Amino acid sequence: MRIVFFGTPEFAVTSLDRLVREGHEIAAVVTMPDKLAGRGHKLLQSDVKKYAVAHGLPVLQPEKLRDPAFLADLKALDADIFVVIAFRMLPEAVWAMPPRGTFNLHASLLPRYRGAAPINRAIMNGETETGVTTFFLDHQIDTGSIIGRKAIPISPDDNAGTLHDKLMILGADMVAETINALDKGEVTPMPQPEGEFVPAPKIFRDDCLIRWNRPAVEIHNQVRGLSPYPAACSSFSDERHGKMDCKVFATRVDEKLSDGAKPGSVDISGGKFMVATADRWIEILELQPAGKKRMNASAFLLGYRPLEML
Repeated sequence: MRIVFFGTPEFAVTSLDRLVREGHEIAAVVTMPDKLAGRGHKLLQSDVKKYAVAHGLPVLQPEKLRDPAFLADLKALDADIFVVIAFRMLPEAVWAMPPRGTFNLHASLLPRYRGAAPINRAIMNGETETGVTTFFLDHQIDTGSIIGRKAIPISPDDNAGTLHDKLMILGADMVAETINALDKGEVTPMPQPEGEFVPAPKIFRDDCLIRWNRPAVEIHNQVRGLSPYPAACSSFSDERHGKMDCKVFATRVDEKLSDGAKPGSVDISGGKFMVATADRWIEILELQPAGKKRMNASAFLLGYRPLEML
């Protein structure tokens, strides 16, 4: 089958590479336009474009997906199917174009965690299992009929970064299997079951703010689900530097109860960075004070004397 591949970040590259290595015909790659970034205003290319250029694949970068010129170029490719991974919402004029349809790879076990941040939200909510799903696009986001799913456990040590990488590899397997099954006519799409929908909206700053009056496990899962990016954030008062902002990348829930200590209270008497929560003490293992590099807590405590997390 002739495939047009839609994608932008690294997560999509692994699946594209899998299709290329298995000898599938990639008619073109569609990705986001280059954008200016940094002090030098350099043009940045998406990870998918970099891969496509390096492997001699045709690239389309439309500003608007309903642009008649783009739609004409897309139709002229005469593709059998479109594959979409971590792109943007497609209009019906695009997803309804190929005769074999358009399918998307989503980093969750649909219908759970529909939305832009399924990896983050699954960890933040304390889930112990997640996976990937391929499904046909329709008029609403992440609601189309399911083609296939693969599940994996979420390890207690996983954060958003490690889980992203696991799902990226699992997703490539799922995409390759989906293409091969569609090519053989061995697919029976299943409508998504009702009543199991869990939203996974985009992460905003308020989602990143640590509220120390919550239970320790919830804070720990928040930190895991936002690490390494965009990272959970807080402020602390310091006897040497006053109030400072920081990002928190890793924590550990201590067995010791906080026993009525004010949430946000700090105890560094044992050489560890301990913070009281609603029920237990939590140890901060890695953090980044504003304007400084990411560091472990022992290095942080050499230069700071935190009094309270705010």
